[in-house]
Amino acid sequence: MTSRVFVVDDDPSARKGLSRLLRTAGHDVCDFSSLREFLDSIGSQQVAGCLLLDLRMPEPLDEKMQAKLLADCPGLSIIVITGDDTATAKEQAKNLKAVGFFRKPVDG
Repeated sequence: MTSRVFVVDDDPSARKGLSRLLRTAGHDVCDFSSLREFLDSIGSQQVAGCLLLDLRMPEPLDEKMQAKLLADCPGLSIIVITGDDTATAKEQAKNLKAVGFFRKPVDG
């Protein structure tokens, strides 16, 4: 089982900045431009660690993808990062069982 930080954000500069910050802090980081890319990359392997997930991306986080994430990755702690500080975003984070919710820009 692999333990690392997974950064999922469609904004290349945000993804690169978060990844660089986390690597500087000593974390093993993998980054992805979409949740589908992340889920496809892990396939059937069990992963553990932390997922930093941007909710506001071109491909919406629908119920099917949310269910797949929760079923396929029970060992991940999810932290939501978003520029969308709305009740809907907070409800999505709650449904993902997120352990954290941060509004962009995130202060290192």
